[in-house]
Amino acid sequence: MDVPEIQRVSTAFNQVREEIERRRQRLNDDLQREQNNWREQQQQLANQRASLPPEQLRQRERDLQDRITDSQRIFRERSRAIEQAAQGALVEIEQALGVVIRQVAASRNVNLVLPRPLVIFNDPPFDLTEEVSQQFNRMLRNVSMPAEASAAPAAPAATPPRAAAPPPAAQQGQPAQRR
Repeated sequence: MDVPEIQRVSTAFNQVREEIERRRQRLNDDLQREQNNWREQQQQLANQRASLPPEQLRQRERDLQDRITDSQRIFRERSRAIEQAAQGALVEIEQALGVVIRQVAASRNVNLVLPRPLVIFNDPPFDLTEEVSQQFNRMLRNVSMPAEASAAPAAPAATPPRAAAPPPAAQQGQPAQRR
């Protein structure tokens, strides 16, 4: 069985991947906007350096640094929430895939299913990929994901973005290897 092929044609897997990519892109856009805002405020402070009393300047610098620190924490929390949503969705997909693999294997009286990379030779009739893909798409068309926390422009709600690829276990089909 070719797990990456099943994932490639899975409507649920692709729906989750696209949603996670959208969320990461929104996070990245919010982060870029916030960083530009920080730079503008730092430039304003630099321009006001000569005209402000030292204590007022220090207070404004502290306020800006506090805002930056708070925003970074919020961005980290948003990123963590995105990763948790992705992990939860992928667990649901892997569990459903396991059920389908067991059903297809049982219908063919097969008691061992291996991922394709571990098989040196096999006759095409023994490959379950196509049947598993079809049944999997009938069983699980989409996955419900928790709503994304909204972000206020002045204080976005998450962390720096990471790569958009699903976790390695999902990419390599780890649960299928245990079946």
